[in-house]
Amino acid sequence: RAKKQYEHTCTCHSNIVTGTAAELKRVQQYAVDVTLDPDTANPALILCDDRKQVYHSDVKKKLPDNSERFFQCVCVLGEQSFSSGRFYFEVEVKGKTEWDLGVARESIDRRSNIILSPQNGFWTVLLRNGNEYKACAAPPVRLCLQPGPEKVGVFVDYEEGLVSFYDVDAAALIYSFTGCSFTHKLHPYFDSDYCGLRFTLWFIPNGI
Repeated sequence: RAKKQYEHTCTCHSNIVTGTAAELKRVQQYAVDVTLDPDTANPALILCDDRKQVYHSDVKKKLPDNSERFFQCVCVLGEQSFSSGRFYFEVEVKGKTEWDLGVARESIDRRSNIILSPQNGFWTVLLRNGNEYKACAAPPVRLCLQPGPEKVGVFVDYEEGLVSFYDVDAAALIYSFTGCSFTHKLHPYFDSDYCGLRFTLWFIPNGI
């Protein structure tokens, strides 16, 4: 199975800022209801009926070979796309030892191996080996998160070129991509690398 690539040389960056409860509450006002797009899901991914949960199976399904689907990497996009304004969503990652999440440009290459970086249309953070967190910037930034988040909030301000990640339970900022130049539609992006464990999407009706 193909693995997404990222640079190995990176420095530890503790970007968590405590005391950001008011900021988190503000961005949660822009919460959107995200569902997973089955037409983009890698054949090894199982989506629940409500399209709010996904997990990685060790058996690949036989699915139509369409241009929207990820075949090399075990990824799925959100059905919703955004080309203006602000939006926010939350993902439960409790118990998982590997994941990637964030947003991706609609025009990304879905047929070959993925290199996670803004230059390639991905604004993401990831977890490897249970405790190795990185922001997939250029160059990548190692994040010192202890303890790691169990629920991650993702906020995007399209016009401001901002993508921010929050530890929801700690009400803390994990990392922000700033000065981004968005010219295409953006979709929520998820990778579930570890068999048997699920991503769960949470929706906050009408914000907080």
